[in-house]
Amino acid sequence: MNATDSSAAGPAAGIAGHRPPDLEQLPPLFHWPPRIKESLLWLWHDAVFPFGMLFFALAAVTWRWLTPDLAAMAEFRPGWMLAVWLRNAMLLGAVAGGLHWWLYIRRGQGDALKYDRRWPAQGNRAFLWGDQVKDNMFWSLASGSVIWSLYECATLWLYAGGRVPAVAWSEAPWYLATLAALVFFWGSLHFYLIHRLLHWPPLYRFAHELHHRNVNIGPWSGISMHPVEHLLYFSPVVLWWVVPADPVIIIATGFFTGLGPAFSHAGFERVRIGAFSLPAGAYHHQLHHRHFDINYGNPRAPMDALFGTWHNGGETAQAQLLARRRR
Repeated sequence: MNATDSSAAGPAAGIAGHRPPDLEQLPPLFHWPPRIKESLLWLWHDAVFPFGMLFFALAAVTWRWLTPDLAAMAEFRPGWMLAVWLRNAMLLGAVAGGLHWWLYIRRGQGDALKYDRRWPAQGNRAFLWGDQVKDNMFWSLASGSVIWSLYECATLWLYAGGRVPAVAWSEAPWYLATLAALVFFWGSLHFYLIHRLLHWPPLYRFAHELHHRNVNIGPWSGISMHPVEHLLYFSPVVLWWVVPADPVIIIATGFFTGLGPAFSHAGFERVRIGAFSLPAGAYHHQLHHRHFDINYGNPRAPMDALFGTWHNGGETAQAQLLARRRR
């Protein structure tokens, strides 16, 4: 597909809902010849601010005050592991629950900037108890936060027990800063690879179909997945089993995969509270939930553009999608 399609947004852009004024473009970092100034600005606005800063700051606070002592984590015991799970579940409840309360319960901004004018499904047998939100909350908390926390506990156990060499910021600041930057791109590449695997028909029917029941997504849809999908989805932290890292980076990796989807699945382009405005729903991924076989990754990993599954919401991209399906 043409990653630089400049045609006006067409029907694929929404179901009578909000359409971003500009079509999704391939990031300048992946253009040739290099566009250094634009790439640096994109890195700042897309990767670092605000969510990169938010999740790394939250990870630093979490490591300092909300994580058991290293001595306790050196042994694989349920007590401290339960504390890690409880902390992650509460953070997920605060982030996804807070977004859901403002956008879908209080409806603090109505349907302004909402990609799909429909609201979460009720009375639909595809969801547990016939309720999309309750279904999403169940899978997110009962499976998602548990498997996310198990991966984190295993990684911190390796670190605390000296099974992975410890690296301090005072000793190797540039090395750790490079690893912190790597989190953004490693997470995006990993997501694309496991997402394509999950669309393999047998694995899709067994596991990924549960997540795709959410065509009209909301904050709790982000990590509402089958446990098998959770095992794949939360595995980017395994990189730190072989690459020496710092606990802040380990915890931040979990926040990007565990908390980030509440924002990217919010269903609204931005969250507005008075004069305050925060970017939220990823339109690129919103299109994937609507059309199924496009936009398997996100723009930080240009794999969709390379393999012909990039869709920017434009009429040209929609026509190419329909032609590809006919073929």
